[in-house]
Amino acid sequence: MFDSILYFMNMVFTGKRALVIGGTGGIGGALSLSLANCGAELVIIGGSSKTRLDATINSIKKSGGTASGHLLKLDNVENAVTSILSLCPQTDILICAFGPFCRKPLADITVQDWQHFVGLNLILPGALTSAYLGKMAKQHWGRILLFGGTNTANIRGFTTTTPYSAAKTALGTVAKSVVKNADGVTCNVVCPGLTNTEYMNEEAIQYNKENAPGGNVLSVKEIADFAIEILKNPALNGGIFPIDYGIEINKV
Repeated sequence: MFDSILYFMNMVFTGKRALVIGGTGGIGGALSLSLANCGAELVIIGGSSKTRLDATINSIKKSGGTASGHLLKLDNVENAVTSILSLCPQTDILICAFGPFCRKPLADITVQDWQHFVGLNLILPGALTSAYLGKMAKQHWGRILLFGGTNTANIRGFTTTTPYSAAKTALGTVAKSVVKNADGVTCNVVCPGLTNTEYMNEEAIQYNKENAPGGNVLSVKEIADFAIEILKNPALNGGIFPIDYGIEINKV
């Protein structure tokens, strides 16, 4: 009896459609599975690997969930937004768990670098938020969750990740603007700390181990569990949430 009650309490997104950009692996993949376990019908956008996309969809279906997916080249913002809206004209839950990253000294960053990293880390999630917000507002229900980066919950300086980090920091303005433009729709930003994913090489894993406070490297499941609680709670709106053990990296 108790297990049945817990099951139905967990199915809070039954009847809701969730669109996850970057939902085939890493944090986005874990969050796709968690949303499906809460009853949402998933539409997953992946960028390059049909193997990962198929594996994620199969995992969701094996657990009794519903999911479909598409591969898109997410290198041109305007084309990406047009394609995504064509594939998924309406959604109740929008998750943007995607964003390219690189390290380069500020003086070496080109115009093309700025266009690429700001475009995909800020303009893409911002444009999708604008595109879906009106329909969410009309039904007086919607959830938007954007993903920042490590140490991007507040304005600060960076030595080697400036375009990426500047764009991720600006997502907070997007979230707080949604609050002023739509009743019943929440928009929040999660800023994960150092997290191990299947995409990482040994050098990156070692970096995380050496720099995570107390050696506490996060898992994608920890981030997904945290994100689900934010999505469930309508009182959390316009928030910027670091989940990072209080990390402060000097050279990023």
